[in-house]
Amino acid sequence: QVQLVESGGGLVQAGGSLRLSCAASGLTFSNYGMGWFRQAPGKEREFVTAISSSGGITNYADSVKGRFTISRDNAKNTVYLQMNSLKPEDTAVYYCAATRKLFTMITGLYNYWGQGTQVTVSS
Repeated sequence: QVQLVESGGGLVQAGGSLRLSCAASGLTFSNYGMGWFRQAPGKEREFVTAISSSGGITNYADSVKGRFTISRDNAKNTVYLQMNSLKPEDTAVYYCAATRKLFTMITGLYNYWGQGTQVTVSS
């Protein structure tokens, strides 16, 4: 019933930008905190950024702070990840996730996950 559908991934050169979108359905979107996570080959899934249910609280991993921006539009049931100044180290599968908590950065507290979208940053 609950679905998180991601779009916007792709191949970009270092220094470029991408904007990821995650459209949610089957849940009362405004009651869920949202987050973005990423996983590189052979690496553990890691926290990237999270936003509270109302959009009033955000936090970022140090590795992306100042380059990435999370936002949400509750009227459209959509969360976004704007990625600027991309680096090869950003190459990973990016996952959108929803939590029944109003805000959390803890991976295990997210209840629903998208399918993941590949972001590849070339040198």
